[in-house]
Amino acid sequence: MKNEHERGEGVLEHRTGGLSRRRVLQGALAAGGAVGLAGASSALVFGAQYAGGGRNATGPGGTTNLALKLAEVLSKTKYSDLPPKAIEHAKVAIASTLASAGNGFPIGSSKVIRDIAKDHGGKAEATIWFDGTKVPVNEAAHVNALTSDAAASDDSDIRNTAHIGTCISSVGLAVGEQTGATGQDVIAAMVAGYEASGRIGEARPSSGVHTSQGVAFSGIVCAGKLLKLTNQQIAEAFGIASVTMGGLSEGTNSWAREYMGGNAAFCAVNATLAAARGYVVNPDMLGTNGGFLAVYGAGSKVDVARFTREPGQDWDITKTYAVKLVPGAHPNSSVVEAAINAAKKANVPPDQVAKILVSRPINGRQKPPKDMVEAIHSMPYFVASAVADKDFSWVHVTPAKINNPAVARLITLIETDPAPPPEKFKWGWGASVTIVTTSGARFTSSVDAPRGSAPRGIEWSDIDAKYNALMPDSKLSAKRIADSLDVIHRFEQVKNMSELISLLKVG
Repeated sequence: MKNEHERGEGVLEHRTGGLSRRRVLQGALAAGGAVGLAGASSALVFGAQYAGGGRNATGPGGTTNLALKLAEVLSKTKYSDLPPKAIEHAKVAIASTLASAGNGFPIGSSKVIRDIAKDHGGKAEATIWFDGTKVPVNEAAHVNALTSDAAASDDSDIRNTAHIGTCISSVGLAVGEQTGATGQDVIAAMVAGYEASGRIGEARPSSGVHTSQGVAFSGIVCAGKLLKLTNQQIAEAFGIASVTMGGLSEGTNSWAREYMGGNAAFCAVNATLAAARGYVVNPDMLGTNGGFLAVYGAGSKVDVARFTREPGQDWDITKTYAVKLVPGAHPNSSVVEAAINAAKKANVPPDQVAKILVSRPINGRQKPPKDMVEAIHSMPYFVASAVADKDFSWVHVTPAKINNPAVARLITLIETDPAPPPEKFKWGWGASVTIVTTSGARFTSSVDAPRGSAPRGIEWSDIDAKYNALMPDSKLSAKRIADSLDVIHRFEQVKNMSELISLLKVG
């Protein structure tokens, strides 16, 4: 029986037409005594490149190589290809991600990972937002993405409930800073990256697996374009991330949530850097039997034509991107908006509410949350707070609001509606809320796509208000907050990422 080393040699030998690691290394060493380890390393990289060089868009058994084909479709994206809405939504993603990061900067999970990155040090390539320390580019993307996700106030793809905007903004700004990219370069990379994760998320409807697994692929396309990787290298990076990116839905109501979000950006940049240096894996780790999509829920049901289609003017970021205009889990945005509307219609004080009926199953514990981590994922808390205050905003994750006795009482009155209104919701988290008063009157509101989402239209006035509300938590000066927002508004005119990054430093 072959040992692990011999089996590994056999795999590479098969992919290199008979050249095993041992043969490549021996050949390099025989080429001259002065070659040494550097020459052997170069020869090994040459062998790895040869392994990938013969591959094309056809995968095992004549099937389409989804990883390579997706890379070919998206890597050629240019700024001039993009419709105005795609450009605007990319800029909105930057503003929303930074605003949430400002809010997340003081949170303990963010501080832990930030301190680890600073303790490790390394090449000063990209900046940790608000802290100002420069660290390796993969660490900067990691820390910044986690910091934004920590506050649960970033964004979401309304179709997959995935924080794609967080990843492409964190990766785009970090790699863009390292490479001296222009605003237009970063926008094109972000839009192409968003498309990659949107398609993978759509093709992989798996329960139990956190959507951050698919988010990592957006960062690969974003970083790959900015680092000018070949299509084959981007495909290899897809494969590398497929075996390193993980996530469990169970972790969504703890610090595990932001750890997974930060890990998506970290794995994306790591995979891209490895592929750039010649690292290769199995052909098509996305679409092959036993690959990422098959293992995580898609099986053999991937619509190849849809998965590998040319975007044209039909970009996902124009259709499914959504900004959180309230804190917490985005699936609660529609139901909390419906609750606000119904409460305004009823126009009664909380003690005159007898029952609150929600058209979808109640998720979250039906008792008051203990803290911010519990509050941001408790649908009963969202609904009760909205009914009590006829509003729901960033202040509702503060202790004063979380411990409101009126909200605690209303939480006990929430039920799943046994006869909900006959509404048909296009988006998965649409909801109806009915308030029944002590007099027996009923007031109902239904919301499909929430405010701040592409189907409803995203308004810069809402984004500016969010930015100005959350960024002060970063301790940036009022001038730097205003100046950085101005740069984001005109981001397509930016000649070098330093124009924005230099403003994201306290002091």
